[in-house]
Amino acid sequence: MAALREITLGQLLEETASKYPENEALVYVDRDFRLTWREFDNLVDTVAKGLMALGVEKGEKVAVWANNVPYWVTLQFATAKIGAVLLTVNTHYRSHELQFLLENSETENLFIIGEYRDHDYLSTVYELVPELKVQERGHLRTDKFPHLKRVFYLGHEKHRGMYSIPELQAMAAVVTEERYAARKAGLDVHDVVNMQYTSGTTGFPKGVQLTHYNITNNGYWIGKNQGFVAGDRLCLPVPLFHCFGCVLGVMACVNHGVTMVIVEDFVTLDVMNAVDVEKCTALYGVPTMYIAILEHPMFKRFDFSHLRKGIMAGSTCPVTAMKKVMDVMNMKDITICYGLTEGSPVMSQTTPGDTIEHMTETVGPAMPEIEIKIVNPETGETAPTGEVGEICCRGYNVMKGYYNNPEATAKAIDADGWLHSGDLGVMADDGYLTITGRLKDMIIRGGENVYPREIEEFLYHMDGVRDVQVAGVPSRKFGEEVGAFVVLKEDAELTPEDVMDFCRGKISRYKIPKYVTFLDEFPMTASRKVQKYKLREMAADLWPDA
Repeated sequence: MAALREITLGQLLEETASKYPENEALVYVDRDFRLTWREFDNLVDTVAKGLMALGVEKGEKVAVWANNVPYWVTLQFATAKIGAVLLTVNTHYRSHELQFLLENSETENLFIIGEYRDHDYLSTVYELVPELKVQERGHLRTDKFPHLKRVFYLGHEKHRGMYSIPELQAMAAVVTEERYAARKAGLDVHDVVNMQYTSGTTGFPKGVQLTHYNITNNGYWIGKNQGFVAGDRLCLPVPLFHCFGCVLGVMACVNHGVTMVIVEDFVTLDVMNAVDVEKCTALYGVPTMYIAILEHPMFKRFDFSHLRKGIMAGSTCPVTAMKKVMDVMNMKDITICYGLTEGSPVMSQTTPGDTIEHMTETVGPAMPEIEIKIVNPETGETAPTGEVGEICCRGYNVMKGYYNNPEATAKAIDADGWLHSGDLGVMADDGYLTITGRLKDMIIRGGENVYPREIEEFLYHMDGVRDVQVAGVPSRKFGEEVGAFVVLKEDAELTPEDVMDFCRGKISRYKIPKYVTFLDEFPMTASRKVQKYKLREMAADLWPDA
């Protein structure tokens, strides 16, 4: 087993560029944008020096509010090489959320794109920081955001008060190699290098601080468990602002010399084209992404023969869909990951060769160098094998803490160093972990514990059901009743009674959904996780007399 590495992100990139200088590092097939590892490392150096020239100091936050544009990954390593902290910003944020993030994180630097989908980012930033239009660049002073010093535009266009990418790169010339080398030499692997705000599926967002040590090592094992080798080509259509993109994707690739074929946004045709044209050997996605590819009417026109490996994460995949991914898309060695942002993020992962049962019913065993235990949520005692409890992990992957929030940090990481996930799970005798739900997702009906995941997996087997989520419905009589939110397959027609009939006699009566509704899609975070708390809110509105 390889030992944990004490290496910064910058050192890791330089090592990979030295090993595979002419191999492709970064590809955007839709615009024929290609960089070798040597070219990518050189670009990172130029941007890093430009940031230094403009006054970015070690420890400053550099927020990036953008989808998967080409300079995103460059900034991930340019900030790391100068000791700045990359702060990833959810692309779905609106004005109020961005304001909270900038204030809470005390961000000094902000990179933005012009717009994303129906949202004008430029207008939002000018609305929040009107001083940009009247103050000299480099001398920004705003009462609302007293820490904010600089705003950058991630493109070639010029915008009042902002630095463009060409201007940033041009500034690199004023920083000497000696000064740059001295900055890099002053870094420590346990410095914070990445900060991500939790997606807010269960509460108020908090800034998770991750170190070089955290994400470099997690990226290594994520790639190792997939069998990544130099020459592999990963199609990466998941958001870079999320750990799935910037750690499971980018850090795994840089650790193993794997080409990153990045798709700017998940568009099914674009993903299929990238896999085909670039002969990708690996693909990442959540189950809904894979299902969208498999069900696309043009699926058979694209070549998936080079695919072998990759990751499916975010939620459990129905058995039928997993079999299709492995057989029809040729992804025999696909793996399943589980974790949370506070855990850098992956704590468990299946490996190629695992059974279909392990692939669809579990999230694998603990990653190397990480301990996992199940604890009784009420007593805090370690639960026996086979008993449901809260999933906890301990190891190199545990975050440094929440930014400026020692109270929340102490609640998440106990005195013995165990990170409490807030997720419920059970550990089998073979060490494989199964997720049964979130601690707050558990439905308690008349004193009976109901685990949504169990009912969801059962309903996946019903003809006409494409996807399903189960959540608690407030009930005066039982405290909570079971509610099912169903997405139907195209042309399928079902009634709530049909769903209940399907359950009768097959699962315990108290687990049968008393309330059923049909949706076109679920409320999702930008990283494509279902927001269960919104379903619970919806349930209270749909069935107020429960």
